[in-house]
Amino acid sequence: MVKKICVIGAGSSGLTAIKCCLDEDLEPTCFESSDDIGGLWRFKETPEDDRASIYKSVIINTSKEMMCFSDYPIPDEFPNYMHNSKIMEYFRMYAKNFNLLKYIRLKTSVCSVRRHPDFATTGQWDVVTECDGKKESHIFDGILICSGHHTFPHLPLHSFPGIEKFKGQYFHSRDYKNPQAFQDKRVIVIGIGNSGGDLAVEISSVAKQVYLSTRRGAWVVNRVCDEGFPLDVVLYSRYRLLLKQFMTTEMLNNWAEKKMNARFNHENYGIKPKHRISSQHPTINDDLPNRIIAGKVLMKCNVKEFTETDAIFEDGTVEKNIDAVFFATGYSFSFPFFDDPALKVVNNKIPLYKMVFPPVLEKTTVACIGLIQPIGAIMPLSELQARWATRVFKGLCKLPSKDDMLADIAIKKRELECRYVESPRHTIQVDFLEYLDELASQICVKPNVLRFLFTDPKLAWELFFGPCTPYQYRLTGDGKWPGARKAILSQRDRIIKPTKTRVLDDDMTKHKSPISFLLKILSIFAILSAIYFVYI
Repeated sequence: MVKKICVIGAGSSGLTAIKCCLDEDLEPTCFESSDDIGGLWRFKETPEDDRASIYKSVIINTSKEMMCFSDYPIPDEFPNYMHNSKIMEYFRMYAKNFNLLKYIRLKTSVCSVRRHPDFATTGQWDVVTECDGKKESHIFDGILICSGHHTFPHLPLHSFPGIEKFKGQYFHSRDYKNPQAFQDKRVIVIGIGNSGGDLAVEISSVAKQVYLSTRRGAWVVNRVCDEGFPLDVVLYSRYRLLLKQFMTTEMLNNWAEKKMNARFNHENYGIKPKHRISSQHPTINDDLPNRIIAGKVLMKCNVKEFTETDAIFEDGTVEKNIDAVFFATGYSFSFPFFDDPALKVVNNKIPLYKMVFPPVLEKTTVACIGLIQPIGAIMPLSELQARWATRVFKGLCKLPSKDDMLADIAIKKRELECRYVESPRHTIQVDFLEYLDELASQICVKPNVLRFLFTDPKLAWELFFGPCTPYQYRLTGDGKWPGARKAILSQRDRIIKPTKTRVLDDDMTKHKSPISFLLKILSIFAILSAIYFVYI
């Protein structure tokens, strides 16, 4: 009998969860409370309650080759860093290509999810949904929660005395859509995460003055990296992962911080934090230093208190006649529809095995997909989570014992607490490449570079020295995609194509010299040595 799976949410995680169900011959039904797919990336002019919201100009911080689903490359001509409208276009192409839309019930909210009376035996769940005021009951064999973690804004007004008497406007960053309303205004943005940095930069283009307030500062990185390649394309390779194994945390921090300060000195710009770069999610922003050096954005410490018209900062300075305040203070997540202690969230913390499975259920028939904060793209991670979860639901993969899962969760919790500064965003933090490989190992799809070195040296070279794109996890094992090899060997062409719109004459490129024979020999020696240490 085919198992019926409930998918909650039709954003990026929900779409790939539906496809993974179909790949495993499961029967998915996806419930999406809004009138369209896309989740976070679906722009709306007005924020909607209990749904993610983005501003009109938002561009993703991860590049197309690193963020695509593993068996469906983003079109060559799409830009490396895509506007939200392009991301939606890709989602629609993906959904159409794999015929996913017929499994999605739009404008349908999940009201409650409770254990079926026979749960201990069947692992089934009773699900109540609502559409157009009409409630409906269902029974499912498994639940994939794909509702995201950018839904409920965290607005810590209690930390800012006097805000209740402030006569200007104040908002959470999710309420921001475009800068026009702040023409010639004096605006404070509180928080220097990705949203805070983006808002400060964009509003400063029209405002009289923008003040960017931060408690602890941040390390600010650029989307464009070495030789103009996307940042994640340069950073995430198996070669660099190997080098990382031979470096201490201090060495890694020194290298990265030196690179950040080479672009602009964080201390001179008033941004430098007390913590090291590996202790906090970095802020990705191309324009913030430009706005600071032009005086359009002024860095400030934390706000101590508000008066009716002014802001008093902890260093004693006062900025008068403030018109608006944006709280870019992040989000909290919860599952209000889930009436079960196994899915209870406390202070943005929930114990999940490998960030996917609640370990205390008698039957493993629930998985959280996309409930992670990676330093990198979330889409390929969600996809591997869903591939693993559906195989667990089908009985093809077995999880460890409850005690072993709890022990693993405790270890990961201690690692996060030791590494990161205390913040709600750091409770679900994962490292991109390490977590990809960890998930891939659960379903035996992690590529064996050593084997490919002898059977397909050209591919092995790109697997090791090239960017670790999602296609790597479709080369072998269940779910193997015949187009994976070609996608990997052509990925550099797809990266360059959308930027090289002016074709150069041949004589303009003749100065490029070939790699010397010695360099080739050294590189081959390096890959052999690296593979030996990592895979032997």
